[in-house]
Amino acid sequence: MLVEFKTKNFKSFVEEAVFSMVAAPKQKGLDYSLMNTSIKGKKIKGLSCSVIYGPNASGKTNIIGAMDVLRAIILRGNIRNSEEKSSPNPASAALELIPNNNASKSEPVDFEIEFYEEDCDSNKFKIHYELKLDLGGFLEESYQRKILAEILEVNGEKVFERTNELKIYNLKVIKDYLSDITEQNINGVYEIAKNSLNCEELFLTNGFKLICSPKFAKLIIDWFANKFMVIYRADSMQLIKRFADPKQKAVYIEKTTDEAARLFGINSNAVGYVVSENEPEAKLYSVFKNMKNQKTTAIAADIFESYGTIRFINMFPLVIKAMQTGGTLVVDEFDASIHPMALMSIINVFHNDDVNINHAQLIFNTHNPIFLNSNLFRRDEIKFVERNDDTHDSVLYALSDFGTTGDKGVRKHEDYMSKYFISQYGAIKDIDFTPIFEEIICNKKEG
Repeated sequence: MLVEFKTKNFKSFVEEAVFSMVAAPKQKGLDYSLMNTSIKGKKIKGLSCSVIYGPNASGKTNIIGAMDVLRAIILRGNIRNSEEKSSPNPASAALELIPNNNASKSEPVDFEIEFYEEDCDSNKFKIHYELKLDLGGFLEESYQRKILAEILEVNGEKVFERTNELKIYNLKVIKDYLSDITEQNINGVYEIAKNSLNCEELFLTNGFKLICSPKFAKLIIDWFANKFMVIYRADSMQLIKRFADPKQKAVYIEKTTDEAARLFGINSNAVGYVVSENEPEAKLYSVFKNMKNQKTTAIAADIFESYGTIRFINMFPLVIKAMQTGGTLVVDEFDASIHPMALMSIINVFHNDDVNINHAQLIFNTHNPIFLNSNLFRRDEIKFVERNDDTHDSVLYALSDFGTTGDKGVRKHEDYMSKYFISQYGAIKDIDFTPIFEEIICNKKEG
C-alpha cells in the first residue's frame, strides 16, 4: 500500500510536491473506503483511491511520470540512461529530460516514497526510501551524474544512509533477513559495502542487495516490479501477455477478462490472445463464430473493436492484479474513451472494503468533472495540480487542504463540481479561442 510519494525539481515541480495516500485529519464521509492497518501498534488510515485534476499542461502527468521514473531507476539499479528507448515515458530512460527547463542553474532532483509491504509470513513493514540525485541541467546528456543521498528506513528505524560516505545502522529491524555473512561479521561487511559504492549505482539494489540482505532487497524490488503499476500516457498503454510455449499457435481466451469485456460491451463473440510461431508476444484478437459453417475465426481486435474497448480489455487485468496482490495502480487519464458507468463500477470495487480485502489502490488523473462528487470521493482523495503562468512551476494540493470554514472552506456535501468551474479551488484555466478566429476572419477580409 502506497502511503506517500514526494518529488522536488522534477520537470515543472520545482518545489516539493507531496502526494499523500493517508486520510487527512478531521475528514469524515465514505469511511468504508478507508484501509485501516497498523505496524508495531501504530495505526494508519490509508486511501484506496485518488483522482487528480488540473488544466492541460499543468503537470498532472508529471506527477505520474515522477513515480514512473523512480520505479524505473530502482528496477535497473542505476542512474545511467537506459538502452530501452521504447518506453512511453522518455524521462525514465533519458534522465537529462528530468531537470526543469527554465532553471538558471542545476538543482538536485529528489524522490521519496513510503509504502507498506508484507512478506510471505504476513510480517508487515513500513518502508521509506529517499533518493537525491545530481543530474545536471536540462538536456545535459554528457553530465557526470551522481547520487548525492540515499536513505532506507524500515518501521521508522534507519537501516542505511549514503551521502559522501556510507553509514549502516542497527539492522535488528530486519534481523531475520540478513545474510549469513552480515550476521557473523557486520564490521567486515560494512567495509566491503563502503568500498563497493559507485556514484551512479544505487546502494539498495547493488551493495545492500548483494552483501547485506538479498531477501529484504528483493522484498522492496518486487513491490516496485509487481505492485507499483504505473501506466504513463493513456494512449500508449498496452498489456502484453506471454505464454510458456510461444511456439504453439493458439487462441487463448481468459475467462475473467472476457466476462468483463462482455459486460463492458464488445462487438465480437469473445476476445482472446493469439500467439503465433513468428511472434512470441501475445496479441489481442476478436473471436467470431461463422453463422453459416459454425467455424471460429479470429481477427486483430484493433481492426474490429473500438479504441475504448481495446483500452478497457488491456487495463482490466491490471485492475484484477491490483485487487489480488494489494497493488497500487497509477494510470494517466484512466477514463480516456471509457464510459463513466464502467469507471464508476471499478472505482466502487476499490472503495468496497468487503471486496478490496488486500488494500489495493487506484490513482488516476482526469479532465472529467463527474468524479468531483462527495458521494464518490472523499475530499482528501481529490487532488489538484496548478501551474503558475509566469514561472511555469506546478503545485500539488488536495481538496481537504482548504479546511471546512471560511470563505474558501469546503464542506462535506457541497457541490464540488460547480465550485470547481467557478475557480473556487484553482487548477482551472479560462480559455477563449475566439480572438484567434476573429483575427483569421479579419485577415481574410483584408486580404
